[in-house]
Amino acid sequence: MFKPELTKNLTDEGYQTYRAKQIYLWLVKGVNSFNQMKNIPKELRNYLSENYYIANTQIERVFNSKDGTKKYLFKLNDGKFIESVLMKYNYGHTVCISTQVGCKMGCKFCATGRSGFEKNLMASEMLSQIQAIQIDNNIRISNIVLMGMGEPLDNYENVVRFLRLVSSEDNLNVGMRHISLSTCGIVDKMYDLAKENFQLTLSVSLHAPNDDIRNSLMPINKKFNIEELLKACRFYIEHTNRRISFEYAMISGVNDSMDCAQELAKKLYGMLCHVNLIPVNNIDFCGCNYKKSNIKHIEKFIEILSKYKINTTVRRALGADINASCGQLRKNIKKEGDSYANIC
Repeated sequence: MFKPELTKNLTDEGYQTYRAKQIYLWLVKGVNSFNQMKNIPKELRNYLSENYYIANTQIERVFNSKDGTKKYLFKLNDGKFIESVLMKYNYGHTVCISTQVGCKMGCKFCATGRSGFEKNLMASEMLSQIQAIQIDNNIRISNIVLMGMGEPLDNYENVVRFLRLVSSEDNLNVGMRHISLSTCGIVDKMYDLAKENFQLTLSVSLHAPNDDIRNSLMPINKKFNIEELLKACRFYIEHTNRRISFEYAMISGVNDSMDCAQELAKKLYGMLCHVNLIPVNNIDFCGCNYKKSNIKHIEKFIEILSKYKINTTVRRALGADINASCGQLRKNIKKEGDSYANIC
């Protein structure tokens, strides 16, 4: 809830305004129970427990990488499981959060969808991932990436509410320019997001230069093809004046040829954009046997894009030893007695 919403609800019940402010401060700190709010009268704590609940993310497991990356397996109030990743950079701490339990999109190189879609996360469940990681590491998160489990724009209303909450001065106060949102290309929602005029970074999972290749990798392309997607991207740039980042997984023998680079460059030429090449992790599941492009292919790919003045980088691999790249690898962590399995 926003602080004004909580304040109105409580003052309507006859409670003083300052009590709502006290309660909200406790919520922003990430408390797990109303009983932890020590300066709140017991009668009010009882009222809160009877009429509200706090969306908690309980740390179930933590995987620590040699490079300092941490992958969290969280258990929600309803017993479902999600993942988040903490990454440490010179400029601060970045957290990659989930927006859904599972995913409906079915991208061939992504393991999340293989665990099935279970539900959309509420804004509070997204916030609580950040709060839990901050508390566990005694840090302040400076950057947020919505690239974990799920497709953010498939959970549009909850994600927009989260964005407004997390950037609020009353809440975690993370500036929009420090937030990145990734989408596989739900075009109608991209238009809606553009009209919100958030100053976040939109990352579009492109992964192919044409419809034939993208259809084979990403089922969403059969609903919204590349022409429609790039039209929506240009609309987004025009309305927000923000550069778009295109994610492009480099898959050997699939989308990494020099013809692919040439075709991609021509489609993106003149657009305010950036291309982030991602050497895909070697994957062998669901009938797909994807291999990482070799470094020479990647270098030649970059060279061609550069000729068209397209800014290109190669994503730095973090947490490879703990399978931290949500959606790139499938790790079966099911054990006897556990209720979760195959979470990417």
